[in-house]
Amino acid sequence: MKMRTHTCGQLRPSDSGAKVELCGWVDSVRDHGGLIFLDLRDRYGVTQCVFDPRDSQAAWDAAQACRGEFVVQIAGEVRPRPADMVNDRIATGGIEVRATGISVLNKAHTPPFPLDDRSAEHVSEDLRLEFRYLDLRRVAMQQALMLRHRLIQTARNYFDEQQFVEVETPILTKSTPEGARDYLVPSRVCPGMFFALPQAPQQYKQLLMMSGMDRYVQIARCFRDEDLRADRQPEFTQIDIEMSFVTAEDIIEIIDGLIVRLMKAAGHPVPELPLPRMTYREAMDRFGSDKPDLRFGMEIVDLANVFKGTQFKVFARALESGGAVKAINAKGLAHAPIKMVEEDWTGLAKEGGLGGLAYIRVQEDGTWKSPIVKFFTDEEKIGLETALDIEPGDLVLFGADKAEKVLPVLGRIRLLAGAQAGVIPQDVFKFTWVVDFPLMERNDEGRLVSVHHPFTAPKPEDVPLLDSDPEKVRAQAYDIVLNGTELGGGSIRIHDPAFQARMFQIQGLPESEIQSRFSHLIRALEYGTPPHGGLAIGADRLVMLLAGRHSIRDVIAFPKTQKAMDLMMNAPSTVDDKQLRDIHIRLAVAPKPESPQAGA
Repeated sequence: MKMRTHTCGQLRPSDSGAKVELCGWVDSVRDHGGLIFLDLRDRYGVTQCVFDPRDSQAAWDAAQACRGEFVVQIAGEVRPRPADMVNDRIATGGIEVRATGISVLNKAHTPPFPLDDRSAEHVSEDLRLEFRYLDLRRVAMQQALMLRHRLIQTARNYFDEQQFVEVETPILTKSTPEGARDYLVPSRVCPGMFFALPQAPQQYKQLLMMSGMDRYVQIARCFRDEDLRADRQPEFTQIDIEMSFVTAEDIIEIIDGLIVRLMKAAGHPVPELPLPRMTYREAMDRFGSDKPDLRFGMEIVDLANVFKGTQFKVFARALESGGAVKAINAKGLAHAPIKMVEEDWTGLAKEGGLGGLAYIRVQEDGTWKSPIVKFFTDEEKIGLETALDIEPGDLVLFGADKAEKVLPVLGRIRLLAGAQAGVIPQDVFKFTWVVDFPLMERNDEGRLVSVHHPFTAPKPEDVPLLDSDPEKVRAQAYDIVLNGTELGGGSIRIHDPAFQARMFQIQGLPESEIQSRFSHLIRALEYGTPPHGGLAIGADRLVMLLAGRHSIRDVIAFPKTQKAMDLMMNAPSTVDDKQLRDIHIRLAVAPKPESPQAGA
């Protein structure tokens, strides 16, 4: 015998007269003058069940004793609702089940917070994560997980049609420098030695190309021990691909097709192909970011020509030293709070290395209010007005210093200004590719390091610059960006062993480290490696954006807090001495006695 004949979202007026059995959670119980209305909920929907003592006194008594979140089984007959009681807001709103029996399968304590979506907005995230199994009963959370499932299945089907082979790569692997801290796993059978959890399947998927698999895909689990934020987790999921005998254009074309399918699956407007693209240099110059948000204007404008030969010393010093004078027009924000501009945004500018943030408020009568305007000539004012399309009500924000300082600062302020002005639409999806990234940059110690990873190939025409001016070398790398968030990125890889060794040397890696960390890859390159490249898309970020959420924690079933803690499982936790002895570890510092919850 089946426990249920239908789900709680399945019945329609066409089922009238059917004898049914439903199972689910009690969503609400209402006593209306002798009739009890019980809303029964499962992941598929809600069905209203009506209990009348004339149909069954025992069922009526049991229903009256039910409370929210009790798990019950209800038997009854489907009836059409009276015309004046039809509920168009739910799929089952045209029927009700006239109940003749109910079994309480499990009682429930009162939940620590309401499980309706509106009330949950005011519940602390730590409490929701501690009782995540309850939080996941909410409609919004279940919808997010179902969207995630739908998108992943769509991706799998798409790549299967494109002749990709799904291959699982190891979770226990070797520690190699890839930009973030590794999670280390001590080996019991090899005392003093460690596995690492993969930051990405990068080397394995390259090795699969060397093995002749030609097209690989994996819904890959990745692990990085790094500081967390709204779009980061210590463990996350990538839609990971690699292809042989390809150029960057081939990979971009494949991902363009994937984006169309994913947008259809999410029920959003499908973008026109090919997706737009811009160079890294253009993205930085126009938006101050390599992940530009194209949903609104307020682009950065270069004012070097306007202030060429200016008598305003701050701008003159910046230009004479090879720096830049740039600005954004925050339209409509002339009356923005003084504290926001002079403290918050100016503080952000100073954190970015600028001396401050100059600004002009354009009054409704067209006059300019600013302590710097008196230093401008009439010609400079006209040039500024033309370059920035200045109108009454605008707020003009300036940055003057080296371009590499000015652009990121104005890029961050642009996003804040757009949000403050309310001009960033939340139901619009703007994709772009960003290409031609720098291959290398200097770290805080002045050493050259890869912008992406050390296996990225340079653009062939820039190879001569490797010895003379390596920071000008562009990479065969590409990122796909959606609404100011980097969805994913990749590159064409180095497939020549001698050139790969040269790249390691240019980045100052000692031969001993090259051999200890990458000897397996270099050796594999020596056995006939095809030109290849790939890309990885952050599945969590993708679902977050398409679901309209602001944190990837809202689209992951069991996420960690921003302190990388699992409040539900109380992890990380201590282990006993025997477990430590088995893996040949002795603690130098005793663990703190407080639980993760205490420090959350």
